[in-house]
Formats: sequence, C-alpha cells, structure tokens
Amino acid sequence: MSRLRILYSRLRAEEKQLFAAAESRGIPCSLEDIRTEPWSIGSHDTDVFLARCIGHLQNLSVARMLEAGGATVVNPSSVMELCGDKLATSAALAAAGIPQPAFRAAFSEEAALEAAEQLGYPVVFKPVTGSWGRLLALASNRETAEAIVEHKAHLGPAHQVYYIQSYVEKEGFDVRAFVVEGRPLCAIRRTSSHWITNTARGGRAENHPVDAELAELLERVHAAVGGDFIAVDLFLTKAGWLVNEVNDGAEFRNSSAPTGVDIAGAVVEACARRMKEEKRGEKRGAKRSAPCCGPSSSGG
Repeated sequence: MSRLRILYSRLRAEEKQLFAAAESRGIPCSLEDIRTEPWSIGSHDTDVFLARCIGHLQNLSVARMLEAGGATVVNPSSVMELCGDKLATSAALAAAGIPQPAFRAAFSEEAALEAAEQLGYPVVFKPVTGSWGRLLALASNRETAEAIVEHKAHLGPAHQVYYIQSYVEKEGFDVRAFVVEGRPLCAIRRTSSHWITNTARGGRAENHPVDAELAELLERVHAAVGGDFIAVDLFLTKAGWLVNEVNDGAEFRNSSAPTGVDIAGAVVEACARRMKEEKRGEKRGAKRSAPCCGPSSSGG
C-alpha cells in the first residue's frame, strides 16, 4: 500500500498538523526524521514524500536522492532549487513578466554599492539563500550600505553574490498567500511595527481575502515557478501588487486560524492525489526505473 512519508529535520507544529490531517482522512502516513540514519538505495514502491526539512540544502539533497530513484517528492527538487535562491526566483518572475520590486545583482563590493545608487536609497540587502527574514539589512544611505557590504565581504563565498532590492513602503504590512496545486487557497496579512513583517519575527497575522486580481497573479506565479505547495509573499502598493518572494517549504502554523482554512488538510489531500497518480503510473516525468534512496538500515 502506498504511503505518504513526511520527512523532517525538526518536528514542528506544521509537520504534526500534516500528520494529524492525513490520519483524520485515512491517508496512510508516517513521520520520519532524516537525521537518524545514513541514506542509501532502496525501493519505496508508490510512496510519496513530503519534504519538510528546515535546512534548504538538506531538503534539496533529500529530494534529489529520492528523485534519482524515481520517487515523487512534494515539492520537486527543481522547485526547491528555484525558490531557495532569491536571485533565481526573481529571474523566473522577470521572465514571466510578473511585477516585483526593482532589484540588482552584483558580484563585487564596488558593484554592490553602485547597484544601491542605481536603485536609490533606501534599499534592502538580502542573502541569496535564507528564510525567516534573517540577515536582511536595510540601507538608507551610502554610509550604511558601505558598512553592510564590508560585513558581507567577510561572511564567505555564499555572500559574494549581492542581491539588492528597492525598499517598498508597505505601510506596516505585507501579504502571504498559499497556493496548492496551482490554485490559490488563502492569504494572511502580516502586520508589524518593524519593517520585517514575518510572523517568525513577531508579525501579527489576520485574514486577507483573495480577490480575482490577486488570484490571477498567484496563478501566474505558480505557472512561472511550479510546485504542489508554495507560499507567495507580496506587497500591495498604490500601483498594484508586487511579488516579493516565493517559498517552497513555508510554515503555516499562524495562518490556518485567521483564514479559517485547513491548510494542512489541503496539502495532504494534494499528496494523496499524487499517491493515486503513482498507483496508476501517471507520475510526473519518467516512470520509476530504479529503486530510490532512503535510510539504509530500513532497506528503504
């Protein structure tokens, strides 16, 4: 019998909610800590894997190993790779003509400062990879930008690709919208007195209605990025919506209550449909032609 296997590196509220939602719907399911054993090649039949590891590199590595053997992973590694790189995400959005804040990429300290001058202060320096609003830096003038760039220069190779974005005056809030299988599910408005509004950083969440305009934009984002379950962060400006970031492994513990939507339930139901596709041999891409990876001592 096929099974939904929820993979994690730290068991958070979201993974518990996903497991409970699967159990309540009679979906065979297990919670599995990827850290407990080494991984090797083994058969998983028609199992579907929901990758929920906190670390982007761990999540991506697990997905690649599983897919190499033909397994279905939610989200696919290609989506993880795209969403885990802010510059790659911005490039994909730009190619699709999706509105977003103006940005520049730079590959030297001098070019990073020139990028800030081109955009006009204030600007936001972002790490190309990262979440929860960590290592974001707001520069209101050249002096501050110089200090930020000098600091980044000493943080190692990962910070030698500079991503600089125009600061958007969002009047104390932004919006996070959830998309499942390409369909907009719900959205929250995140409000904070701080310019970083993430709920992980203390932002307050309330429901934000998904109207036709927002729904159409979210569908365009999904068409550009893909994914079975993504979260889209947006700014609402006088000129309209701007897409800030797209997340492939978003937390949602603070979103179900204000929206009244069972996000965990929607996700596991999407995974269950993937399981049925697996059973019928309708999986994405090529059919399974080799055993896939898993914890070595369990034989998969």
